[in-house]
Amino acid sequence: MSVNKSPLKWVPSAYFAMGLPFVILNMVCVLMFKGLGIADSQIALWTSIIMFPWTLKFLWSPLLELLPSKRMIVVATQIISGAGFACVALALHLPSFFAVCIGLLAVVAFSGATHDIALDGLYMAELSEQDQAKYIGWQGAFYNIAKLVATGLLVYLAGVLIDAREAAGATAGEAALHAWTIIMGAAAVLLVILGLYHRFSLPAGLKAEGAEKKPAGEELKAVIGDFFTKKHIWLYIAFIILYRLGEGFVMKIVPLFLKADTAAGGLGLSEQQIGLYYGTFGAAAFVLGSLLAGYYISHRGLKKALFSLVCIFNLPFLVYAWFAWAQPSSALLIGSGIVLEYFGYGFGFVGLTLFMMQQVAPGKHQMAHYAFASAIMNLSVMVTGAVSGFLSDALGYKMFFIVVMFATIPIFILSRVIPFKENKN
Repeated sequence: MSVNKSPLKWVPSAYFAMGLPFVILNMVCVLMFKGLGIADSQIALWTSIIMFPWTLKFLWSPLLELLPSKRMIVVATQIISGAGFACVALALHLPSFFAVCIGLLAVVAFSGATHDIALDGLYMAELSEQDQAKYIGWQGAFYNIAKLVATGLLVYLAGVLIDAREAAGATAGEAALHAWTIIMGAAAVLLVILGLYHRFSLPAGLKAEGAEKKPAGEELKAVIGDFFTKKHIWLYIAFIILYRLGEGFVMKIVPLFLKADTAAGGLGLSEQQIGLYYGTFGAAAFVLGSLLAGYYISHRGLKKALFSLVCIFNLPFLVYAWFAWAQPSSALLIGSGIVLEYFGYGFGFVGLTLFMMQQVAPGKHQMAHYAFASAIMNLSVMVTGAVSGFLSDALGYKMFFIVVMFATIPIFILSRVIPFKENKN
């Protein structure tokens, strides 16, 4: 590990920068397009399709292994993603804004996926296995603080701006357009600032001198071959896919469900209310869950802790099944449900991250192999997210969330029997 760069100077901020584009594309844009009049099925479909780079990133991860500095890649992609959001802010005013914004967001997605490969590679290269476990809670917490800043603070501010604009006499559409232009611009500024900060705070992540250089095609072939011949790899792939299967189904639908009118089976919340619940109660619960999970895993060991992590991650999805059937109006009940879900999400997510780092990635091509694992994970989320809107429309919110709970059953079983291998790092 670099002697001049304390992990606390870069791990929290860098993983916050990792989470921000992913969450804005995956969740915040859902509410943005909803407010701008796009149909639910189109929102769920296209905001899932643009996430494809996180699934395909294994294709160019071997090429990043050949570049001299991971820090250079991380900084450049943060600034590129910021510029992309600035372009989205402008594109919202075009007649065919939806198609143009989807194209721009796809560019941000490619930049964000590339950023993730390089940052995860930097994390594994700079930190020992012991330190990986020590700081995994910080990594998970700040990755998901980005989720809460985006779905909490930014969405709340959008609601405030919409209300203020409507009070000034603007139509609902005009108010939404004004608000989301400002929010996309704010996201752009934040990412550019983070990129400039990380230019100096990140360790260099230099490629070792004398490392064997192969043509890109040969390197990719070697990386893929090594990955699919790892011991237990097919069980590990099944585990990665199933771990977030339930989350993939609900990720797009939850904000739509919270915003939908009660007559349509939703809770009828405003952007302000959604942002408040996520950004206050949810934020505190998520950070607490992520940090506690790091120490919990460090104390018990991942193998012993795995089943309990799966339970804590997946069982809180019951909250939305209950919300759909009961349709509570109490702020206390809704806030408590979101606290439970976000604590469980924060606590359980770090288990999957550490599993991929310590069971799947280790070896000669650890950065690329971690990219493979996370790409498979995101494929699960992307495919389920893409069909979730159609499934929700067909079943209604009540039955949809019940079906999701049945979809989580296989991961409970697999987590009890998944084999572990000892890594000699």
